[in-house]
Amino acid sequence: MSEQNNTHFWNIDRIMKLIIGIAIAIALVILVGYLSDVLLPFFIACFIAYMLQPLVDLNRRFIHEKGRAVSSILSLLEVLAIVAGIIYFFLPSVVRELDTLSGIIHEVTSGKRPLPQEYIMIIDWVEKYIQPSALKSQLTNLHLGTLISKGTSLLNESITVILDILGWALTVVYVLFILIDYPQIVKGFKLIIPHKYRPEAMIVVKDVQNSMDHYFRGQGLVALCAAVFYCIGFSIVGLPLAVPMGILVGILYMIPYFQYVTLIPVAIICAIYSLSGDITFMSLFGRSLLVYVVSQCICDYILTPHIMGKEMGMNAAIILLSLSIWGSLLGIIGMIIALPVSSLIMAYYERYISYPRSSTESQNETESL
Repeated sequence: MSEQNNTHFWNIDRIMKLIIGIAIAIALVILVGYLSDVLLPFFIACFIAYMLQPLVDLNRRFIHEKGRAVSSILSLLEVLAIVAGIIYFFLPSVVRELDTLSGIIHEVTSGKRPLPQEYIMIIDWVEKYIQPSALKSQLTNLHLGTLISKGTSLLNESITVILDILGWALTVVYVLFILIDYPQIVKGFKLIIPHKYRPEAMIVVKDVQNSMDHYFRGQGLVALCAAVFYCIGFSIVGLPLAVPMGILVGILYMIPYFQYVTLIPVAIICAIYSLSGDITFMSLFGRSLLVYVVSQCICDYILTPHIMGKEMGMNAAIILLSLSIWGSLLGIIGMIIALPVSSLIMAYYERYISYPRSSTESQNETESL
């Protein structure tokens, strides 16, 4: 009986629609990949706007606004003020620490300081790929006073810098307009789906929306707390570049277990700093590992259960695989859309292929939404 139902389900019409759907999906992937440079600011803006929605709603309730324009502008200004404050307070110390690391490397390579044999390969790798002196110069150029003093001469140095600035400015503009028209944009996506398939499709979209809300915003809050813990911990143990490393750990915390990748640069920084003779490598690196242990225990056993609750239904291996596949296909855009698209595919497969629902059940669920 089941074979007859499958034969009835997979008729010529459904097979052709499936083939056409796959062809359209492949064409969209190719088109997005071709236009990735143009679409990247827009996709980043969409992700940022999505993450800022709770803040916009909070500001709307606080100022009792019926629309969204003022609360959206206020939310964006709040975030920009926080970022500017972090740069203003911590940029000088970052420049000094980079200068210290660069000086240690220069003394070792010039022969003023003896270099143990085990450090030779590490120093060569750092000089070749990291170049702290060049990074220090770039960060120094970001100082507001330096930018003002240079005036228009900065505009003549590099067209690439101008385009990068315009790209980020365009991203901020995108974020603002998306925040203001966010409800209308969400409704517009619903109208893209043909009316015949809209009820069933919206059930899947609702499942994906719930899982994405749960994962991105919950994990984002955990990542923010982790960044604070790591910045404080690295500063206490005396790790150079404590704040940038703490922020990097917090950003990578959005991807399960990916924050441990930062152990490599932490080990390199500890190795370089230990060459000064003020501290041994094992002492500094051991204290840094203690920061990882304490912070991870707090985040994994205290914060995550209370903030995240149940998991989003995708284990860490599937998340990493989806990020790798979509990242390879579409670059940064692929990594941004990897989890929503993968979650959409899994929700569709579970609902209509693995555990197909009857039309009555689908209609009842649609009416409940």
